[in-house]
Amino acid sequence: MRRTRCKKMATIRHPRRGSMAYAPRKRAKRIYPRVKTTPAKTGEPKPTGFAGYKVGMTQITMIDDRKESPTHNQEIVIPVTVLETPPLKVAAIRAYTDTPYGQKVLKEIWQDKPDKELDRKIDIQKKKHKQDALDKLENISKYTLIVHTTPKIAGLSKKKPELFEIGINGNLKDTLKYAKEILGKNITAKDVFKDGELTDTIAITKGYGFQGSVKRFGVKLLAKKSQKVIRKAGNLGPWHPHKTRRTVPQMGQMGFHKRTQFNQRILKISDDAKDINKDGWKNYGLIKTNYILIKGSIQGPAKRLIRLRPASRPKNSPSEPEVTSIIL
Repeated sequence: MRRTRCKKMATIRHPRRGSMAYAPRKRAKRIYPRVKTTPAKTGEPKPTGFAGYKVGMTQITMIDDRKESPTHNQEIVIPVTVLETPPLKVAAIRAYTDTPYGQKVLKEIWQDKPDKELDRKIDIQKKKHKQDALDKLENISKYTLIVHTTPKIAGLSKKKPELFEIGINGNLKDTLKYAKEILGKNITAKDVFKDGELTDTIAITKGYGFQGSVKRFGVKLLAKKSQKVIRKAGNLGPWHPHKTRRTVPQMGQMGFHKRTQFNQRILKISDDAKDINKDGWKNYGLIKTNYILIKGSIQGPAKRLIRLRPASRPKNSPSEPEVTSIIL
């Protein structure tokens, strides 16, 4: 009698389409983000954040400094994102105090003569503030800086600045002294970061508007003539419970969300725009101030403001890279 080998059936594997890591998937409230946390560091007082405008992407050649790489100490080509980083202007000092309901603003001291472009963003207070008023305050928990961008001197066709808040490293006495010295002055990218340092980029992603479930979540297309539509999920869930769960992929807003990318390496910080300008940049124009080269891609379209902070989850100690050329 002839024996027949039993054939095994294929293993059924159907992972869900789309990520459930982000909720709700709705439009951000404004076009530049808020940074709610920064890593606390000791040492000399300095700002804990910066910001720049996304220009585009290009390539550079550098010496590979990864010890375990097959191309160690050899010249390699790396994709980079270019950010134009005009200086930030310190407009005010803010003092916080601890309360049973969290930290609350206790006092704000604004500069005497703010930039006239700042009036496009907020109503500027005309009365003068005395910096000595900060010394008389008690139960202070921290001091922060209110800064604004200077897009007028950058390669952008706008004058209205973005206004946001950044922290200061160090103890209370040193941070207050530093804040008084820098009030009304400019902060550059080199005051915050250095070549080779890791940073977190926080920005609003590129918006795609109202999209269907196939493009939004990558849902598999249904068979022909199985239902009236093809580009949708097979079903919306069980009969009970009597509601549609949030895990079901459906149509809705896609993009224009606040997202954070961790441990992006800064390869170069320069104040010579001649090295990076050739014939201008698509959808941006010419870089007129300082710029930063960051390894890899960064969220957001051209001209979008990118917030930077020191890496909150650093993997290794920073080392200064050896950039040999910029490919334009």
